[in-house]
Amino acid sequence: MVRMTTTHAQEPHHPAATDEGKTFFGHPRMLFNLFSVELWERFSFYGMQAILAYYMYFSVADGGLGIDQSIALPLVGAYGGGVYLSAIITAWIADRLIGAERTLFYSAVLVMIGHIALAVLPGAAGLAVGLICVAVGSGGVKAAAGSLVGSLYTRQDPRRDAGFSIFYMGVNIGALVGPLLTGFLHERIGFHYGFGAAAVGMVLGLAIYAAGRKDLPEETHHVVNPLPKELRLRYGLIALAGVVVIVALFAAGIVTPANLANVIVGVVVVASICYFVVLLRSKKVDAVERSRVKAFIPLFVASAAFFALFQQQFTFIAVYSEERLDRNILGWEMPASWVQSINPLFIIIFAAIFATIWTKMGERQPSTPLKFGTALIIIGIAYLVFIPLESFEKTPLLALVGILLLVTWAELFLSPIGLSVATKLAPVAFTTQMLALFYLSISLGTTLAGILAAFYTEGNEIPYFLSLGGTCVVLGLALGAATPSLKKLMAGVK
Repeated sequence: MVRMTTTHAQEPHHPAATDEGKTFFGHPRMLFNLFSVELWERFSFYGMQAILAYYMYFSVADGGLGIDQSIALPLVGAYGGGVYLSAIITAWIADRLIGAERTLFYSAVLVMIGHIALAVLPGAAGLAVGLICVAVGSGGVKAAAGSLVGSLYTRQDPRRDAGFSIFYMGVNIGALVGPLLTGFLHERIGFHYGFGAAAVGMVLGLAIYAAGRKDLPEETHHVVNPLPKELRLRYGLIALAGVVVIVALFAAGIVTPANLANVIVGVVVVASICYFVVLLRSKKVDAVERSRVKAFIPLFVASAAFFALFQQQFTFIAVYSEERLDRNILGWEMPASWVQSINPLFIIIFAAIFATIWTKMGERQPSTPLKFGTALIIIGIAYLVFIPLESFEKTPLLALVGILLLVTWAELFLSPIGLSVATKLAPVAFTTQMLALFYLSISLGTTLAGILAAFYTEGNEIPYFLSLGGTCVVLGLALGAATPSLKKLMAGVK
């Protein structure tokens, strides 16, 4: 799973957490509320996403929408990419318009509305309304939740790192349990009951959070960098024009469900190039900072390539689990969507182990480019392991579990440090833009995960695994070979 949040909110100017708040594992009481809303938001998000592809391409007789699989899988990728695009937009809204606290609350409400729409609205209308609301809402939760956790502590508070660890445990618990329940309900009584469970989970998280909103530090209720009043009308008109253009493109048939993923890839690529050009040409960026931005370019490419394979858990691996996996356990057939819970289970087990290893290694641990390269090699090998499994009539469940273990190890080499390295390499004047760039790399990779999955067809299995896995291994080796040069460009940043 991709479990990252931005941290745009300013540090509180006074101790936000006092001894009086030590009511949740020795941490501020409000941490429980944030832990809960994130747990249930991830429960609903991953629970819905675990059955989303099936809902799209299963036949109407089986409760689905009967969308052609070659269209459904890119749509799943486009939806995932949209989440990270919306995170950039909602982070700006939090910083300039309404503040982090209200961004989180209204975003959670939007997620809840989206899941309700999926549960109760039939057909394509329910799918469109539901996915738009969940994508924008989940992006908003990503943009605000981490900064609100940070607001509970001063920079010097020794509990700060532990507080984030507890918070991210909520993320993983939600990602683990969500697919189990929605998959069970989908198998037993239908897709809409699975979506309904996701909606109920979001209602619970929102209710717990709302009960304690007032206990958040005062700073979180204010806007960090308010947009001047004289500019609000201009930005409002720009936003309205953007919406009108999008609606017109769909109405004219220029953008369709069949090409939406390709359009998002194009938008992300253009936006990323523009961001890099601005950073490299700005007079506010000195020579050392410009060198660091150049070092970030291959890391951006590596991140996009990694997520193009990693996010196929919701596209290709979802199809593979339903069609090729032997899910029989002692005479009982496990729901295919339960495969989506394997990765978060491994994350819960191995995240602390990896963190301990990096801590003990200290300055001797691998540099960031080498970690990124290792992640690409491991996930590439994971896809190559599928090749010998093609000789089986059905893939043994333990074999797929082993592949997903490799995928998890790859994730732990790259995902936790992605935002960190973006902030470390960022020019002082453009920290937010560098964070946006990293999110764009995830958006690009996630969207590509849907597009690439459509090429997994009968008779094309081995070329599919060989091309994707082999490409990632080669990219990883190239990044490893380039590490000495990149370390020079990073100018002291590891």
